Amino acid sequence: MSGAMKKLIPLFDRVLIKKAEAITKTKGGIVIPEKAQTKVLEGIVMAVGPGTRTQNGDLVPLSVQVGDNVLLPEYGGTKVNVEENAEYHLYRESDILAKVNQ
Repeated sequence: MSGAMKKLIPLFDRVLIKKAEAITKTKGGIVIPEKAQTKVLEGIVMAVGPGTRTQNGDLVPLSVQVGDNVLLPEYGGTKVNVEENAEYHLYRESDILAKVNQ
């Protein structure tokens, strides 16, 4: 993780995600035009917040951890440019649809 990423720590139940790259070429070598490419709905968790607080003040930790592959909704999240040439998205933990085991 680079120096800029170490400085960015999400708050509460927020999760910083780097989306997977879009598939631009088929296994047979055919190049897929940009307009025909599907939205990327998977990503890797890069950083997580400490969790949410209950009414009593107890900390509820998040169910995802750094390095987890997750399934994302089609819309949502906040785009964040932390590093040059790298785009990340902030999501609430409740917005993440599922963990993907590989």
